[in-house]
Amino acid sequence: MVNFEHPDIRQIKEYAVENNIPIMEDEGIRFLITFITKNKIKSILEIGTAIGYSSIKMAMSDPDVKITSIERDKVRYLEALKNIKKMKLEDRITLIYNDALDVKLKEKYDLIFIDAAKGQNIHFFEHFERNLNNNGFFITDNISFHGMLDKEESTIESRNVRGLIRKIKAYIAFLEQNENYNTVIRYSIGDGIAISQKKS
Repeated sequence: MVNFEHPDIRQIKEYAVENNIPIMEDEGIRFLITFITKNKIKSILEIGTAIGYSSIKMAMSDPDVKITSIERDKVRYLEALKNIKKMKLEDRITLIYNDALDVKLKEKYDLIFIDAAKGQNIHFFEHFERNLNNNGFFITDNISFHGMLDKEESTIESRNVRGLIRKIKAYIAFLEQNENYNTVIRYSIGDGIAISQKKS
């Protein structure tokens, strides 16, 4: 199990806070790690590496887990490379520097974890669906979007935020109406997590 108090992990978290880099909340990552262990997940594709925080924690959950993670921001990608090397996980975490929608992979994964540009969730899901194993899972973070989904649209000043909330709601509808998957949404865990299992 991941040691959340590991000094190097704590340092990565502090860097994220200081540099305003969004990382998964502790409650959400604990759920994710438990889910990986319980469902015997061995191969993971992560959309949105940021600085490698969640990749590292997922890799540390099981020595047999292998992760491919995609990041389009060069500064964050380089920081992730540094962090993964520091944790000696280069043999199990493969980073790709690119826009995820420009990446084509042949591999199949037990879990595809979406934690990138929220307005692109449907596109990410459709783009990588062919890379999911039968009975595999999509897990999507930030479904609650800091509790803003419950607010009246007229009370939100930012037009960009209103647009993003509409896109997240459209993604939730997309998941719930997708007959090829069984989806459960846990709004109360972390910042909200959607779990979608592919039907065999």
